[in-house]
Formats: sequence, structure tokens, C-alpha cells
Amino acid sequence: MVGKIVLASSSPRRAAIMEKTKVKFEIIPSPYIEDHTTTVFSYEFVENLAYNKAKAVIPLIKEPATIIGADTVVVLDGEILGKPDGETGAFEMLKKLSGKTHSVVTSIVVIDSQTGEYKKDSTTSYVTFENLTDEKIHYYIDNFKPFDKAGSYGIQEMPEGYIKSYEGDFENIMGMSSKSLINLLNLKSL
Repeated sequence: MVGKIVLASSSPRRAAIMEKTKVKFEIIPSPYIEDHTTTVFSYEFVENLAYNKAKAVIPLIKEPATIIGADTVVVLDGEILGKPDGETGAFEMLKKLSGKTHSVVTSIVVIDSQTGEYKKDSTTSYVTFENLTDEKIHYYIDNFKPFDKAGSYGIQEMPEGYIKSYEGDFENIMGMSSKSLINLLNLKSL
């Protein structure tokens, strides 16, 4: 870990998870434009997105830094469900997830801004949705506007009766596992 720590993300959920680690950090949102043409899941694809997000911040900082990039994808039957394209896209995604179990994969990459050396880690969790009526889906979209979220939902804001169960790291489903981050930064655990 060198210099200051920079989170290359504008996600308020990732910032909140970072704050729990008690590490001082600053936020510089990554200018990297994500590739949404690929819908076939692979860990390499998600790790590359996280790496590219972090790497794109290097030219924006002048002093040595450790840059953290992260990317979260929702995967159903091997297909990546990214951020929705408006209300229709959100409805279609939530309809697909209804009554099924899907995985949520978050990859974190930590880069040394001076040497370019990096470490990566991916965490997988599983979420099972209840059977959702069209009315419930529309209610969620209208009230929570999940257009900036992979899979069209944020587990931390889901009303009761939407999520049947989850397995694994809850923070990972939100957008970044603090356990994974602590390991990558070589910190003592909380």
C-alpha cells in the first residue's frame, strides 16, 4: 500500500463500506467507460472492468496512491444483468429474477499508482427472490428508481417480501466486500 488511498467510484454504497474499514480515503470517480456489449459472464471480464476503472484514475492524481477499483455484476444462468436501460429494462430484469436464485459477483482491484502493480479478488454471493407480481415490480421501480444498479435492485433498500434469502457476504451484494478489501490492502481485520 503506497501513499493515499483513492476509491475510483462514485457509488455511495462503496464509500459507506470503505468508511467501515476506518481507512482514510478520497473519492475520484473513474472516467472509464464500461463495456456493456458483453453479457456472457466470466470472472476475467468483471476483474478487467475493476482493473480498468482503477487504472483510468492514475493520470488524475499527482502523488503516490493506492487506487481501488470495483465492479459488481448480477448473473442469472450465465448471463450478466447490468444496469437497466430505463423503466422497461428494469422491469424486464426484475421479472427475470423473480422466483429465481442468481449470483452477485464483485471484483476489487487495488493498484499502486507508481509501479502499476496490482492485486485482485472476486467475491460471489447468492440471492433468491420471492415470486414478484407485476405490481410489486412496478412499485419497487417507481419508489426506488434502481437505474444505477446492476440487476435493477439494491438489496439494502428492498422492501420486505421481495428477497426470499441470500447466501454469502451481504456487503458484496451491496457493491464491495470489506473483508476482501481489507485482505487486498493488507490491513488488520475490523
